[in-house]
Amino acid sequence: MKLVLVPTPIGNLEDITLRAINVLKAADLILAEDTRNTGFLLKHLEISKPLQSHHAFNEHQTLGKVIERIKKGDKIVLVSDAGTPAISDPGFLLVRECLRNGVEVECLPGATAFVPALVNSGLPCDRFIFEGFLPVKKGRQTRLKALVEEERTMIFYESPFRLVKTLEQFVEYFGAERQACVSREITKIYEENVRGTLPEIIASFTNRTVKGEIVIVVAGKE
Repeated sequence: MKLVLVPTPIGNLEDITLRAINVLKAADLILAEDTRNTGFLLKHLEISKPLQSHHAFNEHQTLGKVIERIKKGDKIVLVSDAGTPAISDPGFLLVRECLRNGVEVECLPGATAFVPALVNSGLPCDRFIFEGFLPVKKGRQTRLKALVEEERTMIFYESPFRLVKTLEQFVEYFGAERQACVSREITKIYEENVRGTLPEIIASFTNRTVKGEIVIVVAGKE
């Protein structure tokens, strides 16, 4: 009687693990952030299983029924569009509710975008903090102010449409000499890692179209 969280590839479909494939094959139901994206992955793996939407807009309503099915013996698997569920994706609420109801939770190891971005950055990775997406409006300045004195390497997720603006804010709060690395399209054909000071990285991304998932790694204060 347990819920299993299965990380899915963040780009290259070959990054799925053998264990993940076996768990997906054995599932009675797969909860997916976007059933279309997960359906594409399952088709690639030649797996046919029932899919149910589980995302930020409906997870409060579906928790009870999911837990009820697990208690009845159904093998329920949770995946997100890419990466590990609950890391800047839905999953935390279901995990917490399962544990509150005596349902075991197991999370398989696998793809998470910030780990290769951190290692690729060349910045210290012995101590770091993961900030995920900063607030878009309310609370953004408060969060940045709180990070000004942070000495650990900082990791952020960002939309390609806000990348340059966010880097400019980092210059404002962290200083123009701060080293950083922007990684995009990790594991994909056009993977790119741009390293240097914040202004150097801004210059690299200004006046060009930026696509793909973005991870920003910023050195802590010396």
